Amino acid sequence: MSSPNIVFILVDDMGQRDLGCYGSAFYETPNIDRLARGGMRFTDAYAACPVCSPTRASILTGKYPATLGITNWIDWSGRAHPNKGRVIDVPYVRELPAEMPNLATCLRDRGYATWHVGKWHIGDDDGWPDSRGFDVNIGGWTAGSPGRGYFSPWGFPTLEDGPEGEYLTDRLTDEAIKLVRARDDSRPFFLNLWYYAVHTPIQAKEEVVEKYRRKARLLGLDRVEALVEGPFFPAEHKKDKRIMRRILQSDPTYAAMIDILDHNVGRLLAALEEEGLADDTLVVFTSDNGGLATSEGSPTCNAPLAEGKGWMYEGGTREPLLVRWPRLVEPASTCSETITSPDFLPTLLDAADVGCDSGRAIPDGVEGESFLPLLRGEAGSLVRDAVFWHYPHYGNQGGTPGSSVRSGRYKLIEFYETGRQELYDLETDVGENHDLADELPEVRERLHRLLVEWRARVEARIPQPNPDYLPWADRMPESRHLVPGIEFE
Repeated sequence: MSSPNIVFILVDDMGQRDLGCYGSAFYETPNIDRLARGGMRFTDAYAACPVCSPTRASILTGKYPATLGITNWIDWSGRAHPNKGRVIDVPYVRELPAEMPNLATCLRDRGYATWHVGKWHIGDDDGWPDSRGFDVNIGGWTAGSPGRGYFSPWGFPTLEDGPEGEYLTDRLTDEAIKLVRARDDSRPFFLNLWYYAVHTPIQAKEEVVEKYRRKARLLGLDRVEALVEGPFFPAEHKKDKRIMRRILQSDPTYAAMIDILDHNVGRLLAALEEEGLADDTLVVFTSDNGGLATSEGSPTCNAPLAEGKGWMYEGGTREPLLVRWPRLVEPASTCSETITSPDFLPTLLDAADVGCDSGRAIPDGVEGESFLPLLRGEAGSLVRDAVFWHYPHYGNQGGTPGSSVRSGRYKLIEFYETGRQELYDLETDVGENHDLADELPEVRERLHRLLVEWRARVEARIPQPNPDYLPWADRMPESRHLVPGIEFE
């Protein structure tokens, strides 16, 4: 058995419930659903952070964002001060370390051709993909979103503008397919296809948007109030700034972005089949954080998962994860083991070593665990006690600084503003509606101890109290479970 080709498809800001195979009744994703039927669908897979850059770094290094110090999305705006509320955001690292082994360098050392296509957002100038182990870089640079929009001209220094109006998702797929068709058959390839979609700006082709306008009318969704007003943004201290939460999936333009993405995933999978590569290619499909549900237009809804991008709740970190590898993975299989994004590096390196007589070393300090045995159908093969998150920042979407831990069925969140701890049984309460912190003190204390010990081990930076905190904000809601709409003086 030879080492497989590897295609890693990462979507930006896609929530777990944005796919038909995960329960969406409004968005249409027939090609991605077909990918799910051809492999394994994970029900409890997570991004290591509720925002993008830290998760991307964790995928490539196999390490938690807190260990790397890349704990927030990388902001190149030059702002001199961190966000402040009751506490002050911690400083964070702004690029993937050059000297650290990563997935691309390790696969290249194993003889792989390494190609990056699409979004990068984990380094500036000398920190782009071609300086981090990729032989080819198409479209990856400093920016985290297409600032000029999804229609050409895009103004990327690493992607030539197309004909006026060319859609970015189409173009990136074209480039990926060209690489596949022009491959060197003497080497396996690693295609790191990180789409900019479905990140803002929310833009799509008008004919596809109209398809979903019609669908919304047929379903009566255009007559339903999809956005509800919630509490004030805790970090803003502005009485006119409220959170707008989307409570159902009904935005036609966002639906069209997903439709176009799905079409392009189908094109790539068809190209693999046409080239006779489908059986020898391991395809991973996932996202970097939860769907955008509480700001910037709130284009999607993650229900029954709580909140979304930028929050410590399940909607912020629980992701779709599909893995297809016909010669190893049972079609239409499902796995409920807890997976986190640092697991990708050891898993994919183990898969690359399948064709070797002897295993090669995994880089030192990797914190993820290989789930290759799960892909073989060996349930219960993971040995860790828990997985962790650390987001010591105020999210643009309304979330406040915190960290969390999941061990088995239970998840504990600790919020740094007040020290409040919330405990949930995710097997019976995936929506995190019933806080068990007072009812199960022994479980709460056990998980909190795991969290405290882990933070000390990785030297996680903790937000400190803000001495200039505004007194009137002391009465702000500290939890989404408090009644929204509080009147302030």
